[in-house]
Amino acid sequence: MLDKSTLIKVTNRGKGSVGYTIPELNVRRHFNYGEIKEIPMQELRQLSYLPGGQVLLKNSLLIHNEEALKELNPDYEPEYFYTEEDVKNLLLMGTQAQFLDCLDFAPGGVIELIKSLAVKLEINDLAKREAIFEKTGFNVTKAIEINKLSEIVEEEEIKTRRTIAPTVSKSEPEVVGRRTAAPTGKYTIKTK
Repeated sequence: MLDKSTLIKVTNRGKGSVGYTIPELNVRRHFNYGEIKEIPMQELRQLSYLPGGQVLLKNSLLIHNEEALKELNPDYEPEYFYTEEDVKNLLLMGTQAQFLDCLDFAPGGVIELIKSLAVKLEINDLAKREAIFEKTGFNVTKAIEINKLSEIVEEEEIKTRRTIAPTVSKSEPEVVGRRTAAPTGKYTIKTK
């Protein structure tokens, strides 16, 4: 068992920011996407006891210390440690069986990574696209189509000049006050 003051390297692998508060320790943590922090083991233990703490530790935060992970999440699967490079290899070169196992056993952060990389890499394997849709409800094919349509719209919006803009000479001083001469003559004001 690790000492309570042992620092454990933890990474936010979710797509958004993650945070938690532990009132007993007077601690409030906030992780941005991809941020790595060293957290005392005592704090991670306390987090695991809080409502939602286990979900946070399993799905969003990646614990880099295997001994700490065994204590906090003894049922972890090999997919827990998948990095972005591992997911790329799985999407591009992995077998269908390996891919389906990953979708079944990977934590939420890895599933989100699979979805975003499938669109970014525009995977050609229709069976993997279909598996992602069946497991998560995320349609990779439609997401790729939408990305391509948004690129076309951005290209059409480029503005070009049709003529040369007229030049303004700065030699004449700017006139302040009236722009025209005052009318001369008498005015009569009619009242009823």
